[in-house]
Amino acid sequence: MLDKIPSSLRFGLIAAIAAALGLALGVVFMKPKAVSIESGTLLQPARALPAFTLTDIDGKPFTNSSLQDHWTVVFAGFTTCPDVCPSTLTLMKGVMADLGPLASEVQMLLLSIDPERDTPEKLKSYVHFFDPRFTGATGPNTELDKLARAMSFVYAKIPGTTPETYTMDHSAALMLINPQGQLAGFFTAPHRRAALVADLTNLLKKKQ
Repeated sequence: MLDKIPSSLRFGLIAAIAAALGLALGVVFMKPKAVSIESGTLLQPARALPAFTLTDIDGKPFTNSSLQDHWTVVFAGFTTCPDVCPSTLTLMKGVMADLGPLASEVQMLLLSIDPERDTPEKLKSYVHFFDPRFTGATGPNTELDKLARAMSFVYAKIPGTTPETYTMDHSAALMLINPQGQLAGFFTAPHRRAALVADLTNLLKKKQ
């Protein structure tokens, strides 16, 4: 078919096709690879969080703006947790240490799902026992329920032998919030220190 086109137009057509192919290939090969993590799942796209108001470990409001301009790893737990919470915070202390200078770009947040017992003072003492860089927040169950639905974690109050000896059942996943304050993904249990360090390093360097 090309042999019926005048040579001058033929060469122009061939050049145009070649340029278009080169541009298409360039877009394919130069397009940044999507970030992935090996210890969980990234949401595509990230999920916006509803407006919320909690109280932080200094008794100050903790809102959506408190999650912006840095990555945040959130764990829903409580200070009298006998096993999962202390082991997870111990793990995250090691992760932060392994991140080195990159740790300054990550906020580790214990979201207490036991506002009845976890005062700001108690929460502060608890998280700082593991790492003084850690922070915490809690609030009314209406606010916690709102975040639980938005962030896909579950919790429930389990009665004890007396009203004071109840415990809390809760999810074990770590939730990842991006610098825009959106739910970006989940790190699923069982958590592995090396994998978390690698995933967070990958995410932090990707945004530089």
